Amino acid sequence: MRRAAVITSSDSGYAGEREDMSAPVICDILEKAGYQITYKILLPDERGMLSREMARLADENIADLILTTGGTGFSPRDCMPEATMDICERQVPGIPEAMRAYSMQITKRAMLSRQAAGIRKQALIINLPGSPKAVRECLEYILPELEHGLDILQGTAHNCARI
Repeated sequence: MRRAAVITSSDSGYAGEREDMSAPVICDILEKAGYQITYKILLPDERGMLSREMARLADENIADLILTTGGTGFSPRDCMPEATMDICERQVPGIPEAMRAYSMQITKRAMLSRQAAGIRKQALIINLPGSPKAVRECLEYILPELEHGLDILQGTAHNCARI
């Protein structure tokens, strides 16, 4: 069974002023796909704190897949892509590119999203948007292909070519 962790980045959520609506959507989709949610946390939009938490999850092998929500917009406090890239050993630009391309068919505002994705150790880290609707659209779009990527990352598959 694949293991997943979910990190929400939200100052207002962390302060208890706003309910986190996106993490439950992520957990629901992942659990229906057979993933075990091993960890979930809501943190403020603090770059260092977010980076340290993602690094810890990867370094301690707590999750194969680390999904984040929030902090990918234009607000001065939005820093999730930067926090992600601070700790990733390798970038995976195709995943956020695919999410933006798919989302552009729904709303032109998708071009304003700054999601990032990368690899640290044997964990794949992906930034999802902050809204529950966009989270659902993006995650359901990319999830079927992630299985193969995770297999390759963890050494259980060796070739991307389709027969």
